[in-house]
Amino acid sequence: MAITATENERRTAPRQRRGAAPRRVSYRSAPLALAGVNIVLFGVFFVWPGSLGLIYSFTDYTGIGTFEFIGLENYRNLFGDPTFYQALTRTLLFAALSVPLMYVMSLTIASLLVSNYTKGKAAAKIIFFFPWLISPIVAGVIWRWMFGESFGFVNYVVTRLGADPLAWQTDPDLALMVVVMAGTWGGTAFNMLIFIAALKNVPRPYYEAAEIDGANAWQRFRHITLPSIAPTSFLVILLSSLGAMKEFAMVQALNGGGPGTSNTFIIQYIYETGFGQAKVGYASAVSMILLVILLSIALLQMWVNRRRAA
Repeated sequence: MAITATENERRTAPRQRRGAAPRRVSYRSAPLALAGVNIVLFGVFFVWPGSLGLIYSFTDYTGIGTFEFIGLENYRNLFGDPTFYQALTRTLLFAALSVPLMYVMSLTIASLLVSNYTKGKAAAKIIFFFPWLISPIVAGVIWRWMFGESFGFVNYVVTRLGADPLAWQTDPDLALMVVVMAGTWGGTAFNMLIFIAALKNVPRPYYEAAEIDGANAWQRFRHITLPSIAPTSFLVILLSSLGAMKEFAMVQALNGGGPGTSNTFIIQYIYETGFGQAKVGYASAVSMILLVILLSIALLQMWVNRRRAA
C-alpha cells in the first residue's frame, strides 16, 4: 500500500506542476495584453498626431501635396498676429469666468445631494446629470434658441415683462456671458459626481465632534469639508481649466465665435486657420503654443497644490 501511494503521488505531482504553469503565464500575460492595447491606442491617437503636428509647425503644409521646411517662420508670424492674441485673451477670459462658477455650482449641488435633509435625491441626480449626456453641439443649439435676439425664449419673457429685448447675439460681452452660462451648465454635472464621491468619504465623526464643540454649518464646511476634499478640488479645477481652454463644439454651435470674431476661442482660431484658410503648418504652430500653455497651467496648479499641502 505504501508503494502504491508513493507511485500515485509521483504520477499526480507532474500534472499539477504542468497545470500551474499556464495559470502563472496567464496572470502575467493578461495585464501586459491590456496595457499593450492602451499603449498602442495612445501611440496611434496621441503620440503620432502630436508628432505630425510638431513637424508640420515647421513647414508650409497646406493639407494637400508636398511641403517645405521653413524653420521658425510660422512661430514668428504667430507672435506678430493680433488675431491670435485676441483669441487667446478671449479664451483665458472664458476660463477665468467659467471655472470658478463651475466649481461653486458643482460643489453646492453635491453638498445638497449628500445632505440628510434633502428629499428626492435620486431624481435630482438624474436631472442635474442630464446636461452631461447631451452632445455639446446639441447644447449649443439649445442655448442659441433660448438666447436668440428675435426668436429666443429669454427675450420673449423679457418683452412680456415690459422690458426691451437684449442683444444676446450682437453684443460681444453678452454673447460671452451666454457661452459662460452654457459651459457652466454643461460641465457642472460631471464635477458634481466627483464631489459627491469625495463628500461621502469625509469621516462623519469630524462633523459630530465639531457640532458638539458648537461649530455652525458654515464653520464645519470651511474647516472640515473644504480641507478634506482639497485633492478633489484640485482635480476638478485642473480638468475644468483644461476643458475650458479646449472648448470648441458648443461655442461653434452657439454663436460661431461671434459676433464677427470677437468671441473666437483659440481652438476655433486653429480650426479656421488650418481648414478654412488651408494653413495647416501655421495652425500646427498655434497648436504647439496651446500645448505649452496647457502644460504650464497644469504644472502651475500642481505647484500651488503641493505648496498648500506642505
